[in-house]
Amino acid sequence: MSYIIVDVEADGPIPHKYSMVSFGAVVLEPTLSKIFHGKVKPISQEWIPEALAVSEITRSEHEGYEAPEKVMSDFAAWLKANSKNRPVFISDNPAFDWQWINWYFHTYFGKNPFGFSARRIGDLYCGMKMDAGLNSEWKRLYRKTRHDHNPVNDAKGNAEALLAMREMGLKI
Repeated sequence: MSYIIVDVEADGPIPHKYSMVSFGAVVLEPTLSKIFHGKVKPISQEWIPEALAVSEITRSEHEGYEAPEKVMSDFAAWLKANSKNRPVFISDNPAFDWQWINWYFHTYFGKNPFGFSARRIGDLYCGMKMDAGLNSEWKRLYRKTRHDHNPVNDAKGNAEALLAMREMGLKI
């Protein structure tokens, strides 16, 4: 099984009413060199300017990105080439990230290669420490790559934290 760390940027809070802007994915392995960066054209005429501003792009730049059918097909091919068996989706916030990837895969590819579940990094860390109150401590302690809302950088920083947690004894 392969662990894939994913981060999503979007121009609003929910799929279909708003659009995914971009996403990054990194295979959890020591070099963190297997990376995918998807940039997706808007699917809706609605967007929240403050949400889009997080990605540091304009609406016109967003409109120049690739069609979601192509991006999701390319991502599925990348997952197949870089995963053993079914890939496992891991994220800082799968309640947000997974909903976008799942919706876009089902809508534009016909199925979600990740299946129907995801893992949350904060929960793994809390379980390791046996303390549900340490929800975000891992972010400041173990990320090396700066969290800057570039989804590839954010996914890579989260993967770095997971590798550090592996060194601490997490069986992943």
